[in-house]
Amino acid sequence: MVRNRNLTLSHWGAYELEIEGGDVAAVHSYENDPDPSPIGQSFVGSLQHRSRISQPAVRRGWLERGPHDHGGGRGREPFVSIGWDNALDLVAAELDRVRKEHGNSAIFGGSYGWASAGRFHHAQSQIHRFLNGIGGYTYSVDTYSTAAARVVIPHVLGKDFYYEVAMSMTAWPVIAEHTRLVVAFGGVALKNAQCNAAGIVRHTARHWLQRARDNDVEFVNISPLKEDAADFLDAEWWPLKPNTDTAMMLGLAHTLVAEDLYDRGFLSSHCTGFDRFLPYLMGKKDGVAKNAEWASAITGIDASRIRALARRMADTRTMIMVARALQRGDHGEQPYWMGAVLAAMLGQIGLPGGGVGFGYAAEGGNGTPVQLLRGPTLPQGANKIEKFIPVARIADALLQPGEAYDYNGHRLAFPDIRLVYWCGGNPFHHHQDLNRLAAAWQRPETIVVHEPYWNSLARHADIVLPATTPLERNDIGRANNDSHIVAMPQAVPPPGEARNDYDMFRALASRLGFEERFTEGRSEMEWLRHLYDAFRQQAARDDIELPDFEEFWHLNILELPLEDNDRVLLADFRQDPQECPLPTPSGRIEIFSETIDGFGYDDCPGHPVWLEPAEWLGSELTRKFPLHLLSNQPRTRLHSQLDFGSTSTDSKIKNREPLLIHVDDARSRGILDGDIVRIFNDRGASLAGARLTSDIRPGVVMLSTGAWYDPVMPGGLDRHGNPNVLTLDKGTSRLAQGPSSNTTLVEIESLSDPAPAIEIFDPPEIHARTAED
Repeated sequence: MVRNRNLTLSHWGAYELEIEGGDVAAVHSYENDPDPSPIGQSFVGSLQHRSRISQPAVRRGWLERGPHDHGGGRGREPFVSIGWDNALDLVAAELDRVRKEHGNSAIFGGSYGWASAGRFHHAQSQIHRFLNGIGGYTYSVDTYSTAAARVVIPHVLGKDFYYEVAMSMTAWPVIAEHTRLVVAFGGVALKNAQCNAAGIVRHTARHWLQRARDNDVEFVNISPLKEDAADFLDAEWWPLKPNTDTAMMLGLAHTLVAEDLYDRGFLSSHCTGFDRFLPYLMGKKDGVAKNAEWASAITGIDASRIRALARRMADTRTMIMVARALQRGDHGEQPYWMGAVLAAMLGQIGLPGGGVGFGYAAEGGNGTPVQLLRGPTLPQGANKIEKFIPVARIADALLQPGEAYDYNGHRLAFPDIRLVYWCGGNPFHHHQDLNRLAAAWQRPETIVVHEPYWNSLARHADIVLPATTPLERNDIGRANNDSHIVAMPQAVPPPGEARNDYDMFRALASRLGFEERFTEGRSEMEWLRHLYDAFRQQAARDDIELPDFEEFWHLNILELPLEDNDRVLLADFRQDPQECPLPTPSGRIEIFSETIDGFGYDDCPGHPVWLEPAEWLGSELTRKFPLHLLSNQPRTRLHSQLDFGSTSTDSKIKNREPLLIHVDDARSRGILDGDIVRIFNDRGASLAGARLTSDIRPGVVMLSTGAWYDPVMPGGLDRHGNPNVLTLDKGTSRLAQGPSSNTTLVEIESLSDPAPAIEIFDPPEIHARTAED
C-alpha cells in the first residue's frame, strides 16, 4: 500500500506521520526538533483502535425513561446505537427543554482545552461559541494545573498569572548566563516540558538547562522525588516532606532576617507589607519563631542545611523556581506567595538571572526565549450567564446545588445544573476522589459528551457523539509562546460515523435556529483562511510579514521572528517602580495584601503563612494511612490522552500504572519489584505495579495521573492505577478553591488474589436500536 507523509502538530510536538490503510503506520519527529518527545509514537494505530466510538449512542436507561431517569445507571448500563439525525434531535430537544424549564444557568459547558493543538477545532472554543449562541451557560474558571496560582499571584504581583507571569518569566538564556544558583522548590522536571498547551515545535528546555550547568550554575532540587531534576544537573537533592515547602521558605526567610542578609532597600522601594509579615516570621505575633529549627521539624531537612542555603542564596545571583505541583495541595496559595516574598527579601527580582519563576518546565514553552504573540483564536462570543464555578468544585456543585461557598472575596452559590455538555477533556481523569465524582455524576438530568474513544467520561454519559481526532480534520496549530505556525491538513477520513465538533454544533445550531450566526457562512476551510488572515494582519502590526494563506498551506510550517533572549520578569518595574508600577492596589509587590486580609479567610490570611495540611506526614491520620501519595504528571502521555498507545503501555507493569515506592517501605510490607499492589484509603482503592527505588523520600509514594479509570464496578476497586480514586476533593482555600490532589495519605499492600483484567480499552456493551426502542 502507498504511504503518505503528513506533518502535524500536537501538544507534545510536531511530527511527520506515515499513513497506511486509514491509520498511522509510522511517526517521524520533526527534523528541527532537538529533543523530540517519544509520546508521538503513540499515534501509531490510534485512529482505528478498538476503543474508538464508531457511531452515536445513547445509554439504554436514558433512552427508555428520558431525562428524569435517576436510577444511577451512568457508568454501568449498556448503550444503544442510533443514527445521527436522531441523536442530534435528542440533544437539541434537551438543550431547548432545559433552558426553557430551568434557564440557561442550568446548562454546564464543560471542557478542558487540551483536546487538540488546532486553533479552529479547539474543543473549548467550539462548545463555548455554540452555548453562547443559545443564550449562555454556567462556566468554570481557572484550571486544575494552576488554580491557586491564578488567583493568588494577581493579588501579589498584580498580573495575570498565565500570560504576564508564566509566559513572561525570565528567559532560559538569561538564566544560563547570569544565574549562579537555582533553588527549585518542587524541582524542574523535564518530563513536563515535553508538552505545551496548543503545541510545541522545538523542545529546548533540556538544551538550556544543560547550557546553565555547563556554565557552572548550581541547582538545589527541593522535592521528595530525586527525578524532579535531571541527572546531568548534578543537583543537590533535598527530599523534604510533601506539602511543607512553605515552612522551608519561612525557615530560609527567618535566617535572612536573623543574620541581616535581606535587602531592606528593595523591600522599602518595591514592596508593601513587610512590616506586617515580619512579626509573624520572627514569632512576635504567635510566640513561634519560624526559624530553621522550626522548619526542620516540619520538613525533615536539617536546620544547619537550611541556614547554609539561605546564606548561599543571599551571597549570589539566585533564581527561585516554584513548581506547579506545590499549589496543587491543601493551602496551595501559600508556597507561591511565599516564593515571591522570599525572592523579594533577596532583592533580586527584576535582575538578570535573579528573582522568582513559577512553573519552569511545567510546559515546554515556559522560559523559552520567544516573544509572546497570541493567536489565531476562534471567537467565542459573549456569555449572558454570569454564574460560574471554580473548575475543581464540579462535584460539589452537582451534589450541593444552591449551597453557598467563598471564592476570591465573593460569596457565591452553586448553580442547579440539570444538563452537562462536555466537549474536550475528561473529568474522570483530572478530578479528585473519582468515586465521589461518579456519585455526583448521577445527579444531572442529561449528560452529553463529544468523544473519540470509549473512555470513562463517555461511559458515564447519556448521549455520546463520536468525535474526530486532530488527524481527521483540517486545522492550524500554534501556541502563543511558540515561534511556529503549522498547517494541519487532514491526514485520513474519519472512521465510522465520526464527525468534527464544528459540524456537530453546526447541525445543532440549525435545529435551534441560529446556524448562520454560528457559522458566519463559513465552511471549515473558509474559517481556517479567515483565522489565518486575521493573524497575518495582527503579525503585520508587529512588523512580521507572513505569506498568504495558499502559500502557508503549501509550506506546511512557518517560523516567526519572535526571538526574545534577554527577557527578565519585572525588569521595568525594578528599574523604575514609579513609572512602571505593578497593577496591585499599592503599585508594589504585596507581601501583605489588604485585599486578601479583608476577605477574612482563616485558611488564607493577609500574608503567607504555614498552615497544616488536611493530610500529611505530620498528621494523626498516618497511624492508619502512613504513606503520602503524590500524583504528578506522567512522562509517557499528556494527561490521559493516548493511554492505550505504545509509549504509555510500554511503561506499565502487568498492564498497570507503575507506583514508585522506596525500597525500605516496600521491604517492610513484603513488596517486591514488579508486584501488583493495592493502594487504598477511606476514599477508594486502586491497583498498580510496584517499582522500587531509593530516589524517593521514605514514607512517600508516587503514582502518575492518566491511567484510564477502570473500576470493577461503579465506586469499586480501580483496576488500572488511577490515583484520583484516592485523592482529596477539597479546595485549596476559600480564596482559590483549587484542587488539593497532592494532599493525600494512603496505605499499600501486596495483592493476594489474582488481579482482575483491564477492561477500559474495550468498548462497553452496545446494542443496535430496535423498533421497540
